[in-house]
Amino acid sequence: MSDPSFPSNPAGGAAFQSTQDQATTPGNNLADKLEQVQADFAALQAKSAELADQYLRAKAEAENARRRAEEEISKARKFAVEAFAESLLPVADSLEAGLIIKDASADQIREGAQATLRQLLAALERNKVLPINPAAGTKFDPHQHQAISVVPSEQEANTVVSLLQKGYSIAERILRPALVTVAAPK
Repeated sequence: MSDPSFPSNPAGGAAFQSTQDQATTPGNNLADKLEQVQADFAALQAKSAELADQYLRAKAEAENARRRAEEEISKARKFAVEAFAESLLPVADSLEAGLIIKDASADQIREGAQATLRQLLAALERNKVLPINPAAGTKFDPHQHQAISVVPSEQEANTVVSLLQKGYSIAERILRPALVTVAAPK
């Protein structure tokens, strides 16, 4: 009836089959999970390699940008005075032309000097070099003026009495302060 080598089971071979399914199902889940973990690992490795490549490219681009900026700064420093010098060339030409004339009258020399001064002032203005020329009575500003002396005056104290020498600024930075005399306190 029943074979003594097999366990007895009223359902016959169903118990053996069920045991076999239980044995292979967990193994299949582990195999599936292992495959999934390996696939995830491979995807992460690929993403890591992609990010490492992007990082290296970005680092190289930043280094190239820094190098280009340093070169531009170097060129700007080297040639910064070029435009200014170019605007002064006509002034030098006028001075040379005036010196060539041997028997010029005093009026001709004065007229030539005035024209050359106008050229020079125009060149300075084009290059943002502006005069500091305070009028009498202007409030003394130690950032723009240098007091040479303090003199008694009918003017309000700490105001400019007279201008001894113009000052100059470039882009709101003082190249040379104006030399002035200042009214003394009463």
